[in-house]
Amino acid sequence: MCGISGLIDLRKETSHARLSETGQAMAQAMWHRGPDMGEVWADANAGIAMAFRRLAIIDLSPLGAQPMRSSDGRYVMTYNGEIYNYRDLAKDLARRSYKFRGASDSEVILELFARDGIAATLPRMVGMFAIALWDTQTRKLVLVRDRLGIKPLYFGRQGNHVYWASELKAMRATSTFEPKLSPIALDGYLKGNVVPAPACIYQDLEMLSPGHYAEIDTAGEISRHCYWSMAQFANQPIATLSEEEVIDQTESLIADAVKLRMVADVPLGALLSGGVDSSTVVALMQQAADRPIKTFTIGFGASDYDEAHHAAAVARHLGTDHTSLDLSPQDALDLIPNLPDWYDEPFADSSALPTYLVSKLARDQVTVALSGDGGDEVFFGYNRHKALGQIERRVSAVPAPMRRMGAAALAAPGPAIWDTLAQFMPESKRPRMLGTKVQKLSRALAAGTPDARYLDLVTHWPEDLTGLNIPGQLPDGPVLDPSARAAYADTLGYLPNDILTKVDRASMAVSLEARVPLLDHRLVEFAWTLPTELKIRNGISKWPLRQVLYRHVPQTLVDRPKSGFAIPLGDWLRGPLRDWAETLLSQDRLKSRGWIDPAPVRQAWKDHLNGRGARAEALWGICMLEAWAERWMGKP
Repeated sequence: MCGISGLIDLRKETSHARLSETGQAMAQAMWHRGPDMGEVWADANAGIAMAFRRLAIIDLSPLGAQPMRSSDGRYVMTYNGEIYNYRDLAKDLARRSYKFRGASDSEVILELFARDGIAATLPRMVGMFAIALWDTQTRKLVLVRDRLGIKPLYFGRQGNHVYWASELKAMRATSTFEPKLSPIALDGYLKGNVVPAPACIYQDLEMLSPGHYAEIDTAGEISRHCYWSMAQFANQPIATLSEEEVIDQTESLIADAVKLRMVADVPLGALLSGGVDSSTVVALMQQAADRPIKTFTIGFGASDYDEAHHAAAVARHLGTDHTSLDLSPQDALDLIPNLPDWYDEPFADSSALPTYLVSKLARDQVTVALSGDGGDEVFFGYNRHKALGQIERRVSAVPAPMRRMGAAALAAPGPAIWDTLAQFMPESKRPRMLGTKVQKLSRALAAGTPDARYLDLVTHWPEDLTGLNIPGQLPDGPVLDPSARAAYADTLGYLPNDILTKVDRASMAVSLEARVPLLDHRLVEFAWTLPTELKIRNGISKWPLRQVLYRHVPQTLVDRPKSGFAIPLGDWLRGPLRDWAETLLSQDRLKSRGWIDPAPVRQAWKDHLNGRGARAEALWGICMLEAWAERWMGKP
């Protein structure tokens, strides 16, 4: 895992010394992504500088250093990520009599690019990656991002300069880039609490879409190409396999994905929450290992949000070398001022705080950690995947007025009452944040179509705060049932924009490489051949994944209501964060900034303090927007 960046002066007026200096500044801004070394390659005749920060994982010697030049001298490459099947790819090069200089995956893919080209090589690569490849002959730059969007890559042209980087702070380290807010990106952020790719919070920049590469020519013209598409696999014929064959194939694919991701020349472990996804990954890691693997969990004491005891039970059963750390809420609260620095753009998934803390805990002992992220998108694990299918089956024929009456009845008590009622339920059956979930369900019932219901569930501010009146929409794709349609949208949007962004920035902030075996593209492609009724079976989500896990861990240790990696955000905003939030949400501040209409925000804040609204996540989004703006755009 590393950080890549660079720029091109299209007028070719920048000296070699100045290009190198700028490249160094861009790399230094991302020092945390690669503390082991940093280098810059520059060519004043072409006006280009390519910068790199290295976190050495494979081939720790200088022979794995970047920027790396191909053996024929034509191509220069920087690359962030890991190619897990590089040894098999290397055998192909060896059969063609290539003499290796080192033992890195970087050298393997660079030489394949040089010999076979980008289009022929990318389908052969199994891994996570963001790549910048410069052709010294044609003076064309190619930027590549992996299929699911695990690794980030921003790029764009502003004036006479082209920029690209793993993080936006690298662009801001140059003297030429001018940060200007994108109103469209801001509007998208307010809907989902994350900036929706390919938009970027700054005008003139974008996030390269997953499964795409971009070519930039000598005139700065950009062309974009798709080399892998979810739509292709979401629309393929349904597999005709027995249940046992489905479970066997699912386990085989996950086991291979896990085994490939255990290759490293540095200490390796896993992040374990005790849920289905991370427990499955850890179980298959331990099966493949010849010694107890290191696992890590954090907890928040006696809080209802603490899952550390579940993780410890799974770890004991599997025999891992487990480390668990109990933290106080103050440990998480103390990190809030750092969030704008870690994320560069406004980012309001509050689970970024525990994700950072568990990454920091792991980094004390390992350099690489596997996680269970992606299982919910691949195997339809979110509550909304199940709920949308149930709503469509049960209430689609109910007249709209009656649906709205039912929705109003659910919403009337308010989230605080629902949360109180939840305390009377057995812990094993008690859903976390019941009040928030009931509020979301009430809105979904009132919506008219499955797509409208999905958008309502994932939209934090349905109010038009920016005045742009941009309607939300699901990504284009095949016609699917409501559950599959929601999972498809989550895989293309929520997964890369929120989950993977969170994991990348939180882990990289402490120089930890996070690997996600459940997003191996071969597993993703196979999962989309399975019918929805096999993924959500008799009301149980992620059925194939659960059956794999039950082969290794007793069902009683992992079966409980889905909770996620959450914090008690609503309570914190009413308690220890109240003064901080009040400052960021003040009428005068929001009005002075001039980006959004303060009135709906102030009303939501008032309702939240009085326990009448389930808007904690939405309000957190405004707080994070203001905190980001103060850090990167100045006080209003």
